[in-house]
Amino acid sequence: MRPPIEEPPIQTIFLEEEERVIRPNKSQLKRDAVALVKLGKKLESLDLAQLKRLPMSEELRESLIEGKAIHQNGARKRHFKFIGKLLREMDTELLEKTINDLEFGTAKANAKFHKVERWRDRLLDAEDVHALDAWIEQYPKSNISQIRQLIRNAIKEAQQNKPPKSSRALFKVLREAAESTPADI
Repeated sequence: MRPPIEEPPIQTIFLEEEERVIRPNKSQLKRDAVALVKLGKKLESLDLAQLKRLPMSEELRESLIEGKAIHQNGARKRHFKFIGKLLREMDTELLEKTINDLEFGTAKANAKFHKVERWRDRLLDAEDVHALDAWIEQYPKSNISQIRQLIRNAIKEAQQNKPPKSSRALFKVLREAAESTPADI
């Protein structure tokens, strides 16, 4: 027969847990390091004027500028690991917010551009007879007589296989009208 297994008293279990050192998760540390390298690559893709406006140390700024000149894969990898190390030493929250604002601003501008492009195509479509009415409803302050004239000229140019001069002018007028309306997008 075996002797009974002695269990440590409950109090010692709690004491041992309090004495244990909790270290960070290795996988999380690696994910953080990879995220900083990705942030460094996003920073490196910015142009010099944007880099100069961002709040960062001079050493980091110079390293990012140097990174633009490195083209060998191994050297780029090492250089971005170094940039990741520099980013670990500073608070990156403001940098990440600024980059997201830049990316979101670009996406928002592209969305506005494409929306105006779709309006122009809709206005020039002969089958969509209610397109101008919809435009007037959404943008009542726009110059309707100028838009009508440009639509007629653009359709005529397209029929005669001429360059789309009026279509481009129509796009400009539509973009200006859309930008002057604050409730857009």
